[in-house]
Amino acid sequence: MTKEEFANQIIVLQDTLYRVSYSLLPNPFDQDDAVQEAVRIALQKRASLHEDRYLKTWLIRILINECYGILRKKKKEFLTDSIEVIAPPASDREVVEALAKLEERFRMPLVLHHMEGYSTKEVAAILRVPEGTIKGRLVRGRDLLKAKLMEGGMGYEGA
Repeated sequence: MTKEEFANQIIVLQDTLYRVSYSLLPNPFDQDDAVQEAVRIALQKRASLHEDRYLKTWLIRILINECYGILRKKKKEFLTDSIEVIAPPASDREVVEALAKLEERFRMPLVLHHMEGYSTKEVAAILRVPEGTIKGRLVRGRDLLKAKLMEGGMGYEGA
């Protein structure tokens, strides 16, 4: 894959990358940093990608690792102000806020499967857990999300 083809694919995947970073990082500046660093690393190591069809999965895995790295650094910092949850563009704010309240182990499979359209097998590969675990987390995550939406009085009976 040439540099130009790679750049075009990154542009196509931009919204996906931001949604994934949003699901892990509450701070929009950290989200920007994670996406930018993931793209830089991917560009630098694109020769190690043996099959172009796995670019999206490979890039999301790099992004997740970057997000975890930022979270590790943030644990060492003392935050004095709370950070407001900022919803990605073109999303239902109530759902995004309820999703942000879920534990990461439930939130990531929901985002990757339902928002990004990955199969359970692909989500399992990205998150490096068994497919059965992903299926269970999706079921439990949907139940938790529904409960959060209902307790917030958001009126999502079918969520």
